[in-house]
Amino acid sequence: MVKDGIILALAFAAAGVAVGQLLDPRLGLPLFVAAAFFLFFFRDPERKTPEGDVVVSPADGSVAMIQPFGDHQRRISIFLSVFDVHVNRSPIGGRITAVDYRKGKFVNAMRADASDENERNVVEVKADDGSTVAFSQIAGLLARRIVFHPKVGDRVEKGERVGMIKFGSRVDVFLGPEWEILVQPDDVVAGGSSILARRLAAALVRGGREPLNESGAEAEL
Repeated sequence: MVKDGIILALAFAAAGVAVGQLLDPRLGLPLFVAAAFFLFFFRDPERKTPEGDVVVSPADGSVAMIQPFGDHQRRISIFLSVFDVHVNRSPIGGRITAVDYRKGKFVNAMRADASDENERNVVEVKADDGSTVAFSQIAGLLARRIVFHPKVGDRVEKGERVGMIKFGSRVDVFLGPEWEILVQPDDVVAGGSSILARRLAAALVRGGREPLNESGAEAEL
């Protein structure tokens, strides 16, 4: 359970008790319902992370779209409803090489342009073999806060908890040609345990891909 959920649930439950005692027990019922919702929303279940040279989903939700991105990459967009677990996890193990928070709008996260228009936090993780996987935490229509704990230079393990997006959102994962994507649109995935892609046996890794520019695309060399 994320600490915020416990704090909010206790606050609303206490308010429900106070309203029920001072006014009418029926008036306190919505506050108890809200307390239960916060406990549900901020849940943080344990996950078994698969071994091997794979990319795991950084978030719970459904695969909304898979699109070409830049010259050589593909983008997997995962939509999180308010009923999904919102704790985010690292898609691969490695070192955090970039964290780029960008202010923006709060349009519906299901829209294709949400990747470029909405408030977001773009993170790059470089594996020990030199390959890099990036993912972007994207705020949605209801989401108003993106949380990311590691700092540049920190090492993370595959499937490790790294942050969350509060109240509905989207996470994009950017993969180079060395990865074989194993999911398709409408697939339901679980953060830290569902495999999004597997490294191709004959993949040639160039020592990581180019960093993302301000629009989220690869910078030209």
